[in-house]
Amino acid sequence: MSNEFEKGKLFSYNDSIAYSDNAVVSKHILKKETGNISIFAFDKGEGLSEHTAPFDAVVSIVDGKADVKIDGVSHVLEAGENIIMPANIPHALQAIEKFKMVLTMIKSN
Repeated sequence: MSNEFEKGKLFSYNDSIAYSDNAVVSKHILKKETGNISIFAFDKGEGLSEHTAPFDAVVSIVDGKADVKIDGVSHVLEAGENIIMPANIPHALQAIEKFKMVLTMIKSN
C-alpha cells in the first residue's frame, strides 16, 4: 500500500483529512527523498512543540486559525494564508481554533 495520495486523482485538502478530538492527524500527500507534502488536522488547543528542521517548510492554512511561532515571533494565520519556516530556525504551531494545514518541505542538497 502506498503512503502517498493516488496520482491522477482529484482531491480536496479539506475533504482529505478529518479532525479528531484532542489530537493532531496527518497524512502524506507525496513523500520523496527530495521533500514531502503532508496535510495535518489539529483540534483546538493542539500543537507541535518548538523544534527545528534541516530544510525550509511552507505552511499553508486551508481551514481554521493557527499561531505559528518562528524564532519566538508569533504569526496568526487563517485559511488561505501561508508562511515559510526557514531551515534550522526554531518553530512551533498551536491551534487557536481547529485548523488544517498543508506542509511542504523541500530538502536542500
